[in-house]
Amino acid sequence: MSSNDLDGRRAVVAGGSKGTGLATARRLRDAGAEVVTIARTPPETADPRFVQADLSTPEGVASAAAAVAELLGVPDILVDVVGGSRAPAGGYAALDDGAWAQELALNLFSAVRLDRALVPGMTSRGSGAVVHVTSIQRRMPLHDSTLAYAAAKSALAAYSKGLANELAPRGVRVNSVAPGFIRTDGAELLLARRMSEGGISREAALEDLMQVLGGIPLGRPAEPEEVAKLIAFLVSDRASAVTGAEHVIDGGTIRTL
Repeated sequence: MSSNDLDGRRAVVAGGSKGTGLATARRLRDAGAEVVTIARTPPETADPRFVQADLSTPEGVASAAAAVAELLGVPDILVDVVGGSRAPAGGYAALDDGAWAQELALNLFSAVRLDRALVPGMTSRGSGAVVHVTSIQRRMPLHDSTLAYAAAKSALAAYSKGLANELAPRGVRVNSVAPGFIRTDGAELLLARRMSEGGISREAALEDLMQVLGGIPLGRPAEPEEVAKLIAFLVSDRASAVTGAEHVIDGGTIRTL
Protein backbone atom coordinates (compact mmCIF):
# COMPACT_ATOMS: atom_id res chain seq x y z
CA MET A 1 0.00 0.00 0.00
CA SER A 2 1.29 3.42 -0.85
CA SER A 3 1.75 5.82 2.04
CA ASN A 4 -1.09 8.07 0.86
CA ASP A 5 -3.59 5.37 -0.16
CA LEU A 6 -6.12 6.67 2.37
CA ASP A 7 -4.93 10.24 2.51
CA GLY A 8 -7.62 12.52 3.89
CA ARG A 9 -10.02 9.71 4.83
CA ARG A 10 -11.68 9.72 8.24
CA ALA A 11 -11.78 6.32 9.91
CA VAL A 12 -13.25 4.76 13.03
CA VAL A 13 -11.82 1.52 14.43
CA ALA A 14 -13.98 -0.07 17.11
CA GLY A 15 -11.98 -2.33 19.37
CA GLY A 16 -8.85 -0.44 18.35
CA SER A 17 -6.76 -0.33 21.53
CA LYS A 18 -4.99 -3.69 21.24
CA GLY A 19 -4.43 -6.74 19.06
CA THR A 20 -5.87 -6.70 15.56
CA GLY A 21 -7.77 -3.48 16.19
CA LEU A 22 -4.63 -1.63 17.23
CA ALA A 23 -2.73 -3.01 14.22
CA THR A 24 -5.59 -1.89 11.96
CA ALA A 25 -5.63 1.63 13.39
CA ARG A 26 -1.88 1.92 12.86
CA ARG A 27 -2.14 0.60 9.31
CA LEU A 28 -4.85 3.07 8.38
CA ARG A 29 -2.89 5.94 9.90
CA ASP A 30 0.22 4.88 7.98
CA ALA A 31 -1.88 5.03 4.81
CA GLY A 32 -2.84 8.63 5.54
CA ALA A 33 -6.20 8.27 7.30
CA GLU A 34 -7.30 10.27 10.32
CA VAL A 35 -8.29 7.58 12.82
CA VAL A 36 -10.45 7.56 15.94
CA THR A 37 -10.31 4.36 18.00
CA ILE A 38 -12.97 3.12 20.41
CA ALA A 39 -12.53 0.50 23.13
CA ARG A 40 -13.26 -0.29 26.75
CA THR A 41 -9.56 -0.40 27.60
CA PRO A 42 -7.28 2.57 26.73
CA PRO A 43 -4.21 1.87 24.60
CA GLU A 44 -0.84 1.65 26.34
CA THR A 45 0.31 4.79 24.52
CA ALA A 46 -1.78 7.91 25.07
CA ASP A 47 -3.93 8.76 22.05
CA PRO A 48 -5.89 12.04 21.90
CA ARG A 49 -8.26 10.42 19.39
CA PHE A 50 -9.16 7.50 21.61
CA VAL A 51 -12.75 7.18 22.86
CA GLN A 52 -13.34 4.99 25.89
CA ALA A 53 -16.69 3.22 25.71
CA ASP A 54 -18.25 -0.19 26.25
CA LEU A 55 -19.77 -0.93 22.86
CA SER A 56 -21.64 -3.96 24.19
CA THR A 57 -24.17 -1.55 25.71
CA PRO A 58 -26.55 0.89 24.00
CA GLU A 59 -25.29 3.69 26.25
CA GLY A 60 -21.68 2.99 25.30
CA VAL A 61 -22.47 3.09 21.59
CA ALA A 62 -24.42 6.34 21.98
CA SER A 63 -21.58 8.06 23.84
CA ALA A 64 -18.99 6.76 21.35
CA ALA A 65 -21.04 7.95 18.36
CA ALA A 66 -21.35 11.41 19.88
CA ALA A 67 -17.59 11.56 20.43
CA VAL A 68 -16.93 10.44 16.85
CA ALA A 69 -19.21 13.17 15.53
CA GLU A 70 -17.27 15.75 17.51
CA LEU A 71 -13.81 14.45 16.60
CA LEU A 72 -14.35 13.42 12.96
CA GLY A 73 -17.78 14.34 11.71
CA VAL A 74 -19.06 11.71 9.27
CA PRO A 75 -16.48 8.92 8.84
CA ASP A 76 -15.44 7.53 5.48
CA ILE A 77 -14.37 4.21 6.99
CA LEU A 78 -15.84 2.13 9.81
CA VAL A 79 -14.06 -1.01 11.01
CA ASP A 80 -15.58 -3.11 13.79
CA VAL A 81 -13.06 -5.44 15.42
CA VAL A 82 -14.98 -5.77 18.70
CA GLY A 83 -15.34 -9.36 19.86
CA GLY A 84 -14.37 -12.10 22.23
CA SER A 85 -15.85 -14.73 24.48
CA ARG A 86 -16.57 -14.39 28.19
CA ALA A 87 -18.88 -17.40 28.39
CA PRO A 88 -17.96 -20.55 30.35
CA ALA A 89 -16.80 -23.73 28.65
CA GLY A 90 -18.87 -26.89 28.88
CA GLY A 91 -21.02 -26.87 25.76
CA TYR A 92 -24.63 -25.77 25.35
CA ALA A 93 -25.74 -26.83 28.83
CA ALA A 94 -23.30 -24.41 30.47
CA LEU A 95 -24.77 -21.43 28.62
CA ASP A 96 -27.69 -19.78 30.35
CA ASP A 97 -29.67 -16.84 28.99
CA GLY A 98 -27.28 -14.39 30.59
CA ALA A 99 -24.26 -15.92 28.85
CA TRP A 100 -26.05 -15.88 25.49
CA ALA A 101 -27.14 -12.28 25.93
CA GLN A 102 -23.58 -11.25 26.85
CA GLU A 103 -22.04 -12.95 23.81
CA LEU A 104 -24.61 -11.49 21.44
CA ALA A 105 -24.24 -8.01 22.92
CA LEU A 106 -20.46 -8.03 22.46
CA ASN A 107 -20.10 -9.86 19.15
CA LEU A 108 -23.24 -8.83 17.24
CA PHE A 109 -25.13 -5.89 18.72
CA SER A 110 -21.99 -3.77 19.16
CA ALA A 111 -21.59 -3.69 15.37
CA VAL A 112 -25.32 -3.40 14.65
CA ARG A 113 -25.74 -0.42 16.98
CA LEU A 114 -22.59 1.36 15.84
CA ASP A 115 -23.63 0.96 12.21
CA ARG A 116 -27.06 2.35 13.04
CA ALA A 117 -25.39 5.39 14.59
CA LEU A 118 -22.68 6.09 11.99
CA VAL A 119 -23.70 4.61 8.65
CA PRO A 120 -26.61 7.03 7.94
CA GLY A 121 -24.08 9.83 7.52
CA MET A 122 -22.24 7.73 4.94
CA THR A 123 -25.38 6.93 2.97
CA SER A 124 -26.47 10.58 3.02
CA ARG A 125 -23.10 11.51 1.55
CA GLY A 126 -23.20 8.60 -0.90
CA SER A 127 -19.88 6.95 -0.04
CA GLY A 128 -18.17 4.88 2.62
CA ALA A 129 -16.62 1.53 3.50
CA VAL A 130 -17.52 -0.75 6.41
CA VAL A 131 -15.67 -3.87 7.56
CA HIS A 132 -16.94 -6.25 10.24
CA VAL A 133 -14.48 -8.73 11.73
CA THR A 134 -16.22 -12.09 12.17
CA SER A 135 -14.46 -15.44 12.73
CA ILE A 136 -13.89 -18.77 11.02
CA GLN A 137 -15.76 -20.23 13.99
CA ARG A 138 -18.99 -19.33 12.24
CA ARG A 139 -18.10 -22.23 9.91
CA MET A 140 -16.35 -24.49 12.43
CA PRO A 141 -17.72 -23.72 15.91
CA LEU A 142 -15.82 -25.03 18.92
CA HIS A 143 -18.87 -26.41 20.69
CA ASP A 144 -17.28 -27.08 24.06
CA SER A 145 -15.65 -23.69 24.61
CA THR A 146 -17.02 -20.90 22.41
CA LEU A 147 -20.38 -22.01 21.03
CA ALA A 148 -22.23 -18.76 21.78
CA TYR A 149 -19.36 -16.69 20.37
CA ALA A 150 -19.43 -18.73 17.15
CA ALA A 151 -23.19 -18.31 16.82
CA ALA A 152 -22.95 -14.55 17.37
CA LYS A 153 -20.21 -14.21 14.75
CA SER A 154 -22.28 -16.28 12.34
CA ALA A 155 -25.15 -13.85 12.85
CA LEU A 156 -22.75 -10.94 12.25
CA ALA A 157 -21.69 -12.48 8.94
CA ALA A 158 -25.31 -12.86 7.81
CA TYR A 159 -26.10 -9.32 8.90
CA SER A 160 -23.04 -8.03 7.00
CA LYS A 161 -24.21 -9.68 3.79
CA GLY A 162 -27.71 -8.24 4.08
CA LEU A 163 -26.38 -4.80 4.97
CA ALA A 164 -24.04 -4.89 1.96
CA ASN A 165 -26.94 -5.60 -0.38
CA GLU A 166 -28.95 -2.76 1.12
CA LEU A 167 -26.20 -0.14 1.12
CA ALA A 168 -24.36 -0.83 -2.15
CA PRO A 169 -26.87 1.18 -4.26
CA ARG A 170 -26.30 4.08 -1.87
CA GLY A 171 -22.53 4.13 -2.35
CA VAL A 172 -21.46 2.32 0.84
CA ARG A 173 -19.52 -0.94 0.64
CA VAL A 174 -19.74 -3.57 3.41
CA ASN A 175 -17.41 -6.55 3.74
CA SER A 176 -16.43 -8.95 6.49
CA VAL A 177 -13.09 -10.47 7.45
CA ALA A 178 -13.02 -13.88 9.12
CA PRO A 179 -9.72 -14.59 10.89
CA GLY A 180 -8.62 -17.89 12.30
CA PHE A 181 -5.99 -18.10 15.01
CA ILE A 182 -4.27 -14.71 15.37
CA ARG A 183 -1.13 -14.24 17.48
CA THR A 184 -2.42 -11.55 19.83
CA ASP A 185 -1.60 -10.82 23.47
CA GLY A 186 -4.66 -12.84 24.40
CA ALA A 187 -3.35 -15.82 22.46
CA GLU A 188 0.02 -15.48 24.17
CA LEU A 189 -1.68 -15.53 27.58
CA LEU A 190 -3.52 -18.68 26.57
CA LEU A 191 -0.24 -20.26 25.47
CA ALA A 192 1.36 -19.32 28.78
CA ARG A 193 -1.51 -20.95 30.67
CA ARG A 194 -1.21 -24.15 28.65
CA MET A 195 2.55 -24.17 29.23
CA SER A 196 2.04 -23.78 32.97
CA GLU A 197 -0.78 -26.30 33.31
CA GLY A 198 0.85 -28.92 31.11
CA GLY A 199 4.50 -28.34 31.94
CA ILE A 200 5.25 -28.07 28.23
CA SER A 201 7.26 -25.77 26.00
CA ARG A 202 5.84 -22.83 24.11
CA GLU A 203 6.26 -24.72 20.85
CA ALA A 204 4.31 -27.69 22.22
CA ALA A 205 1.61 -25.41 23.59
CA LEU A 206 1.31 -23.66 20.23
CA GLU A 207 1.06 -26.96 18.38
CA ASP A 208 -1.58 -28.15 20.84
CA LEU A 209 -3.62 -24.99 20.35
CA MET A 210 -3.40 -25.21 16.56
CA GLN A 211 -4.57 -28.83 16.70
CA VAL A 212 -7.69 -27.74 18.58
CA LEU A 213 -8.59 -26.00 15.30
CA GLY A 214 -7.77 -29.13 13.33
CA GLY A 215 -4.33 -27.85 12.37
CA ILE A 216 -3.15 -24.88 10.35
CA PRO A 217 -1.62 -25.93 6.99
CA LEU A 218 0.51 -22.77 6.91
CA GLY A 219 2.05 -23.94 10.17
CA ARG A 220 1.55 -20.76 12.17
CA PRO A 221 -1.08 -18.29 13.36
CA ALA A 222 -1.67 -15.06 11.47
CA GLU A 223 -0.11 -11.86 12.76
CA PRO A 224 -2.39 -8.93 13.65
CA GLU A 225 -0.59 -6.84 11.05
CA GLU A 226 -1.48 -9.35 8.33
CA VAL A 227 -5.18 -9.05 9.15
CA ALA A 228 -4.80 -5.26 9.27
CA LYS A 229 -3.35 -5.23 5.74
CA LEU A 230 -6.39 -7.09 4.43
CA ILE A 231 -8.76 -4.68 6.16
CA ALA A 232 -6.83 -1.68 4.84
CA PHE A 233 -7.14 -3.04 1.30
CA LEU A 234 -10.89 -3.55 1.66
CA VAL A 235 -11.53 0.04 2.76
CA SER A 236 -9.34 1.49 0.01
CA ASP A 237 -10.29 2.50 -3.53
CA ARG A 238 -8.42 -0.54 -4.81
CA ALA A 239 -11.35 -2.61 -3.55
CA SER A 240 -13.96 -0.25 -4.99
CA ALA A 241 -15.91 -3.12 -6.63
CA VAL A 242 -15.71 -5.44 -3.62
CA THR A 243 -18.77 -5.59 -1.37
CA GLY A 244 -20.87 -8.23 0.34
CA ALA A 245 -17.92 -10.60 0.56
CA GLU A 246 -16.39 -12.51 3.46
CA HIS A 247 -12.59 -12.73 3.33
CA VAL A 248 -11.07 -15.62 5.29
CA ILE A 249 -7.54 -15.25 6.68
CA ASP A 250 -6.76 -18.46 8.55
CA GLY A 251 -3.60 -20.03 7.13
CA GLY A 252 -5.72 -22.71 5.44
CA THR A 253 -7.52 -23.90 8.60
CA ILE A 254 -10.85 -24.24 6.79
CA ARG A 255 -10.25 -27.00 4.26
CA THR A 256 -13.66 -27.11 2.61
CA LEU A 257 -15.21 -24.90 -0.06
